[in-house]
Amino acid sequence: MSGPVPPLALYVHMPWCVRKCPYCDFNSHPLSRRGLPEQAYVEALIDDLTFAAAGCRGREIVSVFFGGGTPSLFSPASIAAVLACARSLFKLAPLTEVTLEANPGAVERGSFEGYRNAGINRVSLGAQSFDNSTLALLGRVHGSGEIRQAARELQAAGLDNFNIDLMYALPHQSVPQALHDVECALALGPTHISHYQLTLEPGTDFAKRPPDLPGDELAYEMQLACQDRLSSAGYRHYEVSAYARDARQCAHNLNYWEFGDYLGIGAGAHGKLTEPGTNKVTRSARVRQPLRYLAAISPDARVATSRTVSDRDLAFEFFLNVLRLEGGFEPALFEARTGLGWGQVSDRVELARQRMLLAGGEKGRWKPTALGWRFLDDLQMIFLPDTSGEKSTEAGSAGSKTAQLFTVGPGPEISPRYESYPK
Repeated sequence: MSGPVPPLALYVHMPWCVRKCPYCDFNSHPLSRRGLPEQAYVEALIDDLTFAAAGCRGREIVSVFFGGGTPSLFSPASIAAVLACARSLFKLAPLTEVTLEANPGAVERGSFEGYRNAGINRVSLGAQSFDNSTLALLGRVHGSGEIRQAARELQAAGLDNFNIDLMYALPHQSVPQALHDVECALALGPTHISHYQLTLEPGTDFAKRPPDLPGDELAYEMQLACQDRLSSAGYRHYEVSAYARDARQCAHNLNYWEFGDYLGIGAGAHGKLTEPGTNKVTRSARVRQPLRYLAAISPDARVATSRTVSDRDLAFEFFLNVLRLEGGFEPALFEARTGLGWGQVSDRVELARQRMLLAGGEKGRWKPTALGWRFLDDLQMIFLPDTSGEKSTEAGSAGSKTAQLFTVGPGPEISPRYESYPK
């Protein structure tokens, strides 16, 4: 069985930051004394994209996301150059969502107009908190005043479609403090808010020297209180850690959650491509180290791994993504995206229903229950290959990760990654 080729997105990884945050386990690197190798990296990105495009000629790009690291360290001219290359190689609709991640402390004043002119029409601000002492503990290079200033500059530049990243369960944080962060974000009028729990990831400074974090019950209390406030402010909770108003869901991330395809270029970027007519899915990863990426003698030397996903893993990866969506999915989407028959997973769907983690709605649509979303790890693990769902992870909050197989970060405004193969 094969279906239509899934939508195709483009992810561009810019791996440098002013400095590395102690909680971050993503492929980001502090600037060296020599500074940012901007021109060389942009040339490598264009070479990489040209190489990657050969495998998917004629397809349309439905969204573009510049993630990092801190993409706003790169000039508008560099962003424009990458987008010009993309337009020369692919079809890009005039209203294609093009997102730039930006840290408030790493944007030159007034440059948002330049990014808009370069082709950016959506920005994701990495605020994390509005409490200055907490921001210092998190190693951020900005204060609350710079977040507010960045939001004003975005709106002055005509970039009114923007996300604010917030974390909760921060060191020494209380429920009122978590709600205060949400109130501060709402006051800036974003169209989208990503709200996720701080977790201690292996290999990070916080994992080596853990800060004093709220316990699980207090963290869950924060989560519920913040969810209620966001809902009352008109933000729909459409994905585990994502809230949007005015139907401004992140199109790029929705493509991930609905198991669409994506090209990933840049150091450490991952890609997923479906072969037309066969539903054979290939996952690839670029080399992680920026200097190795830059030093590659040919475009194919930047590809660190490439593998075909087996049918049994394909079904699990579909559910790993789609179960994060509040609206759920239809069996037809499973069959179209994987090429597998619904009968191959219907017994596990029924098991999830019996455990009250999944519910069948109108017209055969399935969606996580409130219990399923709270214990998302357990729901996703039911679909692990070669299990009957009897083995499950320790229950976690809705923002937790599943068996270290799927993570997003530094927050939901970045490409998914699968540790098992390894972003």
